[in-house]
Formats: sequence, C-alpha cells, structure tokens
Amino acid sequence: MGESSRMIDVEKLISYSDDLVEVLKDKRDVNNLTQCFQHLNDLHSHCDSDSKEVHRLLQEYEEKIEACKKKTEQAKSEVANGAEMESLQKELKEELEKERELMEELRAIGNEISELDRQRVSIDERKQKLRKFEQDKFKEQRKLSMYASITSIIPDLEDKSRISGHIVDRDRKVVEKFEFDPSKMTASDVCDRIWKMINSQ
Repeated sequence: MGESSRMIDVEKLISYSDDLVEVLKDKRDVNNLTQCFQHLNDLHSHCDSDSKEVHRLLQEYEEKIEACKKKTEQAKSEVANGAEMESLQKELKEELEKERELMEELRAIGNEISELDRQRVSIDERKQKLRKFEQDKFKEQRKLSMYASITSIIPDLEDKSRISGHIVDRDRKVVEKFEFDPSKMTASDVCDRIWKMINSQ
C-alpha cells in the first residue's frame, strides 16, 4: 500500500512535463522588448522629422534677418526718417527673438534624440541578453531531456531545499517519486543512492 501510494500515472507526468516546457517557451518578454524597440524607432523618426523642420524654419528666419539687416543698412545709407528706422529695428529685433526661440527648440530636440539613441542601445543590449538566456535555457532543457532518457530520472527543480524527482519505468508504465533531505544526508550518500536507483533501472 505504501509503495503504490508513491506511484504516479505516467500520462499525468508527461502532461506536466509538456506544460512545463510550454511555460519555459514563453516569448512575452521578447515581444514586449520588440514592441518597445519599435516605439522607440517611431519616436526617433518623429524627432528627426521635427529637427529637419526646425532647421528649415531656422534657415528661413536667418534669410529674413539678413534681409532686415540689408534694409537697415540701406535705410541708414539713404538717411531714412526716424519712423522707418524704428520700424526696421523693431522688425529686426522680432526676427532675432524668433531665431533664438528656434535655436532653443532645436537644442531640446537634439537632447531628446540623444536620449532616444541611448535608450535604443540599452534595449539592444537587453534583447541580446534575453536572446542568450533563451539559448542557454534551451540547451539546459535538451541536456535535462538527455539525462532523463539515459538515467530514467526526472529531477524536480522547483524545490531547492530538497533533492527530489521521479524515476520513470516505461516498461511498467509507472513513476516512482524519490526525495532526499540534504540536511540529513551527506552529498556522498545522496550520490550513492541516486547511482543505485539508476543501476536498478
């Protein structure tokens, strides 16, 4: 009775293993990073467009300022009356103020583009690390599958405080659970017990 209570249905264990593999294959982190990266690229493109537009407006205002300067010089040379000179000086001052505001906006856009570039680099690094983690995880899954095929032992990796798992007997279609408490056994004793289980299969 005691031995039969330790037996587990093979089909249930295989189903559990399939569910575990599906959980390990979850790609939500990669998808989230990809969406974040796409959003970052969109922002970068938008900032580039704004920067080009600001450069164009800045060039237009610089041309207007140059035209105002020429008008001012011409008015001075022709000894224009005081009212016209005052109007030209006011126009020149307004254009210079607009140029200053555009320069501030251009500087802010430049800072935003630099920050977006830094974030893109950070996301690239995170994607590379996540890709490497997925590759390493896949290798560990393959290795675990190989060990299980050779030894007929499937370890339980969830409980780190104990050494436990299942011994699979495909011929008898049964699974027997095993468990060792490292605090009550030496590492050598645990190894000996596991080797005996493997040799008995």
